[in-house]
Amino acid sequence: MLLVLVAPVLLLLSQPSPWVLRWARPGSTSFMLYRKREARRAGEALEVEHTWVPLEAVAPALVRAVLVAEDDRFRTHRGVDWKAMGEEVRYRGDNSFSWSDAVDRTALMAAIRYGIENRDKIRGRSTITQQLARNLFFTPERSLVRKAMELPAAWQLEFWLSKDRILEIYLNSAELGTGVFGVEAAAQHYFGVSAAKLTRVQAASLAATLPHPRTSNPGYRPARMEARRAQILGRMGR
Repeated sequence: MLLVLVAPVLLLLSQPSPWVLRWARPGSTSFMLYRKREARRAGEALEVEHTWVPLEAVAPALVRAVLVAEDDRFRTHRGVDWKAMGEEVRYRGDNSFSWSDAVDRTALMAAIRYGIENRDKIRGRSTITQQLARNLFFTPERSLVRKAMELPAAWQLEFWLSKDRILEIYLNSAELGTGVFGVEAAAQHYFGVSAAKLTRVQAASLAATLPHPRTSNPGYRPARMEARRAQILGRMGR
């Protein structure tokens, strides 16, 4: 528990500030490098497909589908969706948490204990900003420590970058298949069109691929992706 609480502070002190991303495009992300190492260990060669496009060159339907699917409060939170996180770890305290409130402190400790004891069951409910932090700086390996380390990284991204810039980098770095990174490469790979030309259904297909990009996507075992796509299209309609 102490490690979970202290790790974000340690990372905040040691990690380079992402202010340069205000104008510079990231090169190979930590996720990309991890996948290449993973392929080498398996004796395989991984060719990364990745083409950068500005946010205005992405179909509005895709932007909406990703927000609906991954982070519907993206425009209002500051990097972490505390409400969603609280629901995941069954936090029972007041929504306006206060360290001076003994009930809130007790509820927080209970939520942390629940998170540690049920870490294999918790889905995470990461925001787009947290997902971007993971893509840029970390790896897909799951642990409470890594999850805690995402928090200060997400806060730094929110401090230095605008919401549109965060969304632009995320859409250009998200994993959308084996060796496929970014929405432009994914649009070309699966549908043979640019990200600007995606239809509503194609956009929802890519958004539905994000949770399990290598095990269910438009080109490989699409059943799980199609089920999630139907939910996304329904929410987009509303």
